[in-house]
Amino acid sequence: MSATADSSALSPSSPVVHLASSSNGRLSGKPWKTPKSATVRSHLQEAVKTKTWDDRMQKTKQAQAIKKLQEELKEEKQAERARRREITLGRKKAAEERLRAEEMKAKLGARKAARLRRKAGRSKKINQ
Repeated sequence: MSATADSSALSPSSPVVHLASSSNGRLSGKPWKTPKSATVRSHLQEAVKTKTWDDRMQKTKQAQAIKKLQEELKEEKQAERARRREITLGRKKAAEERLRAEEMKAKLGARKAARLRRKAGRSKKINQ
């Protein structure tokens, strides 16, 4: 009876599980494990689902153009700010120079007046 049992176990009526070979030709040895496949993402972005590549590239180019324009405007604004700052600093330096010149002139005028008084023979005590 054992001979009939063995032959029935190997009969073609029983389902045969074929093993899928791996990438390097080996078999897993676990026939109940299904071969892995690429992951199917359950959530795709709307842009990826609905738009074509050209549409996405056009949108990207438009965004880059906007960004470039914003940078140019920002640079212009900063240049204007720097120009105004230079003008203000120039005016401030000119005012300081003018004030210094006036003080020097007053000092030199006082020295010259003192010299003239001494020439005239008057002392400081008398002419104060």
